[in-house]
Amino acid sequence: MEIRIGIINTGRELSFDTASSADEVRTQVSTALEQNATHVSFADVKGNSYIVPTANLAYIELGTEESRRVGFVA
Repeated sequence: MEIRIGIINTGRELSFDTASSADEVRTQVSTALEQNATHVSFADVKGNSYIVPTANLAYIELGTEESRRVGFVA
């Protein structure tokens, strides 16, 4: 699943693919915001880790969990 994170006062967004489901990511972010955590961390499918400060989150866009089709569509 693709995740796009907008960060306040930053021209670019953080975009990566993760093996987590949309519900897991949604729960992780909501819990961090409710508990006033300073950071929330994510891991992508390549093993990279991302730590984002919760105070600077502008938005989080969760992509679909469908696998991509291979080939041409007529």
